[in-house]
Amino acid sequence: MVHAPSKLLNSLSPRDFLPLIVQDRSLHMIALNRYRFSEQHSCLELTHLIETLNGQPAELVQDLSHHVAEEARHAALFTDLLQELGEEINLPPGVSYINEFERLLDQGPEDFPRHSGDRVIAALVAMNITEKRVCQIFSAHVAALKAAPATAENQKILATLLQIFPEEASHVGWSNRWLAKLVKQDPAKRETVKTFQQKYALMEQAAYDAGMDILAGAEFRRLGNLIKITKTLPLWQRPVYFLKRLPQTLIAPDLQRTRIFIAQRALMKNPQRFIQQLVPMFLSGVPQLPQAIAGETLL
Repeated sequence: MVHAPSKLLNSLSPRDFLPLIVQDRSLHMIALNRYRFSEQHSCLELTHLIETLNGQPAELVQDLSHHVAEEARHAALFTDLLQELGEEINLPPGVSYINEFERLLDQGPEDFPRHSGDRVIAALVAMNITEKRVCQIFSAHVAALKAAPATAENQKILATLLQIFPEEASHVGWSNRWLAKLVKQDPAKRETVKTFQQKYALMEQAAYDAGMDILAGAEFRRLGNLIKITKTLPLWQRPVYFLKRLPQTLIAPDLQRTRIFIAQRALMKNPQRFIQQLVPMFLSGVPQLPQAIAGETLL
């Protein structure tokens, strides 16, 4: 099953928005800092997975250990780059893709797979899907930089991305190979893999959309995505999963902080454009509210 990212209301693909980010230095630095944060944070998740596996299977633990080392090196490369460019190393503003994806994952004891083999498959599928997104974004970023003026700063950023990108692609490759290996060992696991691919693809897309959609009504579009995800779960798991995530989905404090950050930045940069263009753009999400949850039920 191939996960093909879809487009949300008024959202842009990486090929659409990264040329715009490359043109705005402050946004460009935020993007690089977000990459640094994601690479650094993934080390925590991978280490937790290694500890959960408790040494078995040994070959997978070894591959995961190498993966941690590469992610840590990527974080260090982005950190060095930002330091060299005179930028702060802090928590990036806005909705965190990785945090949103983890929030949607079925990680609690009441809903995470109890069978150890299923836990391995779940982890590999989640890793595979997020690494594909990273490759999509890095590829678009490289293309945008190659099309932009070849300034010394842009060339430094491009060199860093080109150093990291092949290893991110290799992460997709080795997780694919591991999933194929597990299915070969036990053909009955094929359906398990497909189930996790379907569920986690929806979660990943919802996490990506959450970072792109700040328009009016975004909370209800998030609710629509949450309902779609919930419907992939067994009936007895749906109420707990849905109710556990509903408050943050509707209140969405990260979304409100992002809106405030963007509004403040736009007002300081160009108040007239904020009133004439950004406010109508923000309100354009309202007519789409019914589409976000129309026809969706938990059953």
